[in-house]
Amino acid sequence: LCDSACSTKAKDASTCSEIWGLSTPNTIDQWDTTGLYSFSEQTRSLDGRLQVSHRKGLPHVIYCRLWRWPDLHSHHELKAIENCEYAFNLKKDEVCVNPYHYQRVETPVLPPVLVPRHTEILTELPPLDDYTHSIPENTNFPAGIEPQSNYIPETPPPGYISEDGETSDQQLNQSMDTGSPAELSPTTLSPVNHSLDLQPVTYSEPAFWCSIAYYELNQRVGETFHASQPSLTVDGFTDPSNSERFCLGLLSNVNRNATVEMTRRHIGRGVRLYYIGGEVFAECLSDSAIFVQSPNCNQRYGWHPATVCKIPPGCNLKIFNNQEFAALLAQSVNQGFEAVYQLTRMCTIRMSFVKGWGAEYRRQTVTSTPCWIELHLNGPLQWLDKVLTQMGSPSVRCSSMS
Repeated sequence: LCDSACSTKAKDASTCSEIWGLSTPNTIDQWDTTGLYSFSEQTRSLDGRLQVSHRKGLPHVIYCRLWRWPDLHSHHELKAIENCEYAFNLKKDEVCVNPYHYQRVETPVLPPVLVPRHTEILTELPPLDDYTHSIPENTNFPAGIEPQSNYIPETPPPGYISEDGETSDQQLNQSMDTGSPAELSPTTLSPVNHSLDLQPVTYSEPAFWCSIAYYELNQRVGETFHASQPSLTVDGFTDPSNSERFCLGLLSNVNRNATVEMTRRHIGRGVRLYYIGGEVFAECLSDSAIFVQSPNCNQRYGWHPATVCKIPPGCNLKIFNNQEFAALLAQSVNQGFEAVYQLTRMCTIRMSFVKGWGAEYRRQTVTSTPCWIELHLNGPLQWLDKVLTQMGSPSVRCSSMS
C-alpha cells in the first residue's frame, strides 16, 4: 500500500478505487479516481471543509486520520512531501488526499545553550515584571502585519480558519496559515568567549507540557490542570470525558458574583490549545472572542511585551515557539543572569474569556476580568531553571532597598 501510494503519478481508476476503498467513487461527487478532492463551485464551502459524523474537517486531514494517524488533531500536524503536485499548502482547487503524501510534523531538536560554569549557590532572585498590574496595549486579530524581530524570517499574519469553527468572509480573506520559523541555531547567534569553561545545557520535554490555573477576578479557583496530551480544550462545560478537557463548569466558588456567573455561561466550547512541533497554538472555539497576552507572540510581531491580542471565534494564533525562545535564551546568557531570569515571564501566557482587558477596555488588568486562565509552559521553564542554576547567582544582589 505504501509503495504504490507514495507515487506522485496519477493512478488509473481501478487502482485508486482499490487503494482508497472508493469502489463507487461517484458516491460523493467531489471525489475523483486520482486520489484528489475537487472543490466544485456548487458544493464547496467557504473554507473547503467536509462534514463527517457531524464534525467538520479538511479532506486530507480526514484521510490521514483514517488511514495512518488516528490521533491526528489538526492540519498543523501535517506537511506534504516535496513532489506532491496537489498538496494542501499549494491552495489549488484540487487537494491530494493520499495519506502517504503527507508526513507528521516532527518536533525540532533544540541545540543546547552554552553556559559558563559556576559553583555559586543561587540564594536570591531579581524582581520580575509579570505585567499583572500594568495596563497593557491592545491589538485586534487578524492584524495583517509583519513580524519585527531581526532573527525571525518573514511570516504571514498569525492565523488560520478553524477546522471546527465558522468564520466571516472578512476573516476568511484576512486569515491564512501561520508560517513556521526557519531552523534556528541559538548557540551561533551571539559570540561567546571560548576561553570560559562552558557547559552545554540541553532542553528536554517534560511529562506535562503545560500547567493551567483558572481564576475568577483575582481569586484562584480549583486545582491546576496538567496537560499531557498535545491537544486539549478548556471549555465551560461540566463533563470532562478524558485528559484532553479542562471543564471550567465543574469548578465551584462561594464568592462568585453575577458578572462572573454570566461570563461563565458564555465560555461555551472555549479554547483549544495545541502543542505541535515545538509550537503552541490557541484556537477560539467559543462564540465569543478570547483575549491572549503572550510575550513570545508579542516579540515576534514587534508589539509591546504586555500587549493583549483579541482572537475572534474560529481563528487560531501561534502563542509560543520553542525555537524563538531558544534563540532568545542563547542571546540572554551572554547578557548575564538577570537577562536570563527575565525570560521567565515569556513562559507564562494569560488568556481571558468573553471579556478583554487593557488600555482600550474598562477592565485594565487581567485580574479585573471575570474568567481567565494562566498557562505555564513547563518545558521552557525547566530549561530556564537549569540554565540559571548553571549560571549561579545574579551579579547584583537583591535587597529590600533594590
